[in-house]
Amino acid sequence: MKFNIITLGCKVNTYESNFIKESLIANGFSFCNENKNCDVVIINTCTVTDTSDKKSLKTVRRVRRESPRAILVVCGCSVQNNVEIYQNLGIDILLGNKDKSKIVTLISNVMKTKEKYKYITKDRNLPFEDMEIKRFDHVRAFIKIQDGCNNFCSYCIIPFVRGDIRSKSFEKVICEASKLAQNGYQELVLTGIHTGSYNDNGKDLCDLINSLSSIKGINRIRLSSVEITELNDKFMELLRENKIFCNHLHIPLQAGSDEILKIMNRKYDTEYYRQKIAQIRAIRPDISITTDVIVGHNYETEELFEKCLAFCEEIKFAKIHVFPYSQRSGTATSRMDGQISEEVKKNRAKKLIALSEKQEQDYYNRFKGQILDVLIETNNGKESVGHTSNYLKVVLKENLHVNEIYQREI
Repeated sequence: MKFNIITLGCKVNTYESNFIKESLIANGFSFCNENKNCDVVIINTCTVTDTSDKKSLKTVRRVRRESPRAILVVCGCSVQNNVEIYQNLGIDILLGNKDKSKIVTLISNVMKTKEKYKYITKDRNLPFEDMEIKRFDHVRAFIKIQDGCNNFCSYCIIPFVRGDIRSKSFEKVICEASKLAQNGYQELVLTGIHTGSYNDNGKDLCDLINSLSSIKGINRIRLSSVEITELNDKFMELLRENKIFCNHLHIPLQAGSDEILKIMNRKYDTEYYRQKIAQIRAIRPDISITTDVIVGHNYETEELFEKCLAFCEEIKFAKIHVFPYSQRSGTATSRMDGQISEEVKKNRAKKLIALSEKQEQDYYNRFKGQILDVLIETNNGKESVGHTSNYLKVVLKENLHVNEIYQREI
């Protein structure tokens, strides 16, 4: 039996899809990336923006046309958020975010009974759904350590589709990481929906990172993202003492004015963010700090956008991921007035992207001529591409071994 799996959205989805793929192969299925030749096609959907929903739906319809006889499995956040739209699209197995770990069993049942299956729970109080991978499709291996979010930022649908915060067992994370290390993975990326909230019986994210750092073969540990409010004194000590932890933090800002941060129900203001960044850079002056910013949120006047632009310029991020505000039905912002036109959002996004490109180049220029460690991720026989600890993408005109770390001049 041949299968394909299509992943949309975040690193958590990527990890979950990797687990599903590994599980299917272990049960005798073979991977095939041509939908028309597959017996089973799985689509792991995303709903973080309106565009994500549209892309998810478009993908489902396209796959159903390409593979009319295949068992079609559709799961994830877009299904959780829009089940009524998906239930009439000829889908054989329809899941929200619970029971992805059972997809192999569900496929076997559908093959035997020929009956469609649907399960979407609205329960927020869920246990952590354990998954374990031994190999990963990329050189930098992801581990999902946490799920759910309790922040309820006014613009965000994710807490409604992922449930309350919950964490993977400390021992199970260590076990999974050890197996990945034994299989040659040198860099781990810890990921979750609200990764910084990790806690298992009093052991927090810092405890986990420090324990993972002692595993033989693990030479880098990276966080997918962390909130500024979770960078406490214990985390600062980790930055100071832990040499395995990468010289890079992705810290969402979302807005660069106090007025919009308050409307967004973020838990900090610009001064708090400014002081924390200064504290981080006092410990690691060369650290790469990347961020997310939403433009065109409700009530964002031109003056407030200029404040945001000025604040981002002041902080000097290594990269800004820019998102025009996307209204999500069911969120607090969707019930607010003060909406911004799509044209204004687009223009503001262009300005912020231009600043990001300048700051990205400025940050890269700081390291020209320096010798840094580069983990090679791809090789076409003539060029090798990888990333440094501070997340600089490096292209080397050498034929180097994938998954090896080399010291090279940038």
